Amino acid sequence: MPDVHDDTHWMALALAEARLAAEAGEVPVGAVLVKDGRLVATGRNTPVAQNDPSAHAEINALRAGALALGNYRLDGCELFVTLEPCAMCSGAMLHSRLARVVYGAADPKTGAAGSVLDLFAEPRLNHRTVVQGGVLAQECSAVLQAFFQQRRNAARATAEPLRDDALRTSPERFEALAGYDFAPHYVQDLPSLQGWRMHYVDEGAEDAACCLCLHGPGEWGYFFRHLVGLPGLRTLVPDLIGFGRSDKPKREAAHSLQWHRHVLLEWMARVGGESVALVHSEAASELAVLLQAAAPGRFAAALVAPEGHENIKDAWRAPFPDRGYEAALRALGPLATSSGPTPEQARTVVLQVRNAMGYSNA
Repeated sequence: MPDVHDDTHWMALALAEARLAAEAGEVPVGAVLVKDGRLVATGRNTPVAQNDPSAHAEINALRAGALALGNYRLDGCELFVTLEPCAMCSGAMLHSRLARVVYGAADPKTGAAGSVLDLFAEPRLNHRTVVQGGVLAQECSAVLQAFFQQRRNAARATAEPLRDDALRTSPERFEALAGYDFAPHYVQDLPSLQGWRMHYVDEGAEDAACCLCLHGPGEWGYFFRHLVGLPGLRTLVPDLIGFGRSDKPKREAAHSLQWHRHVLLEWMARVGGESVALVHSEAASELAVLLQAAAPGRFAAALVAPEGHENIKDAWRAPFPDRGYEAALRALGPLATSSGPTPEQARTVVLQVRNAMGYSNA
């Protein structure tokens, strides 16, 4: 029997290939070919880059492996792929005489290893390849889901009109910032928004302990970059209107903490989370008090996020290309000087939130 630890090790390498594919704009599927416990070849999706409909991760790995071994027969080899192979790839695997195929996430639309059909179980074929699915399935699915969600959000963003009395910071202003490449989410149809578009981050499992991360005047969601995505926590991080990736009204009169509180309450009703922990920066203390007073039963706990001492002036400046974007700063406060919790402090916050909400930290 194959060692489960080995399976997760090789699948993790395939996941790394999938992430490289995503960075290149390809559907994130990755594969590795292994023989006798040794890595022979890797592959990832490249049909767009190569203008080749056959350039799936598995095909690329099989081609590279055949060249490396000097044989079109890959006897004794195992292939690990993050997504259940399609009929084309399954056929190529059978022709290659693979000993074993291991995949991560099932593909209910085109999977040919049991989801739509099972070529590997066809008794009339003259070769038998052992198939196992579900290895790191959740992680493999998450990479795919994040990729397609980002595509949907990008398509939606281009279709969402910008009010005449507002500005929208170009996405390129944020691309060079380290550690904040989370899938963007936008909402524009809340009554209080009046057509302005608000950006937020939503990372983590829906059944995990949930926290609302609230930045203050002069800050934006980047403050919580080291907290987002940590295991055991669902993090909701809105950019207040006028800050971060959200729309920026041109007039200072549009901004008041009471109005921002009302927008946040409507947004919270939209994104869910019956009980959440409120984690806020020191600068957001006044807004946090207003929010808790308006919805006292919604917050299981509240705590002030610790602050590190990184120099992130470029991050605070990124949303504001020129003075025309700075109405919120003039109305509510200047650019921040703090940098948010460090990675170590962020891990402590996770423990505090989970403990306050009755989740086990074991």
